[in-house]
Amino acid sequence: MITMLDYASVTIFALTGALLASRAQLDLIGFFFLACLTAVGGGTIRDLLLDRHPIFWLADLTHLAIACMAALIVFFTAHLLESRYKTLLWLDAAALSIAVSAGVSVATTMGQPGPVVLVMGVATGTLGGLMRDVVCNEMPLVLKQGELYVTAALAGAGAALAAPFVTAQPLAPVLACIATTFALRAGSIAFGWRLPGYKPRPPRQ
Repeated sequence: MITMLDYASVTIFALTGALLASRAQLDLIGFFFLACLTAVGGGTIRDLLLDRHPIFWLADLTHLAIACMAALIVFFTAHLLESRYKTLLWLDAAALSIAVSAGVSVATTMGQPGPVVLVMGVATGTLGGLMRDVVCNEMPLVLKQGELYVTAALAGAGAALAAPFVTAQPLAPVLACIATTFALRAGSIAFGWRLPGYKPRPPRQ
């Protein structure tokens, strides 16, 4: 299950990296680099923090092959999309949902306590996209004011932890995580769901 989740998140995150490379008008090598960075960034940090060896993509180079194939496809087809940024947002929402569940599954399988499971879910889901945006000098989606991004990831990871208390179905944590994360992120994209941002008050006289 963990391997399939990693494959899925790598594929979709690689597509988002390649789409951002197309917006930045990079060459093919730039497409490969950005797709691979986005695809494996979050999972790499997860494995390093959990001291999980070998790191998932070093143990199975299929992940890099998938990312490069996604980059190649986008390189030749990105111009056909009506709105590359909108496509990127929705693909990123799907990738976030799957990657959070992968991070939660890995941490849970390793017997980590609840707080660590939450952090690993959020880290796996958000850090690859953060690296992608920073490298391309874009405002990271993680940091956009009020966006339900980290919030969606945290809620999804929490839903995965809560699921075993509701049902013994083994797939329930994964499904609850994906559904919760995607629902909140989709609501933010489609309906403008936001959290209130900090507004400084003028100092008292």
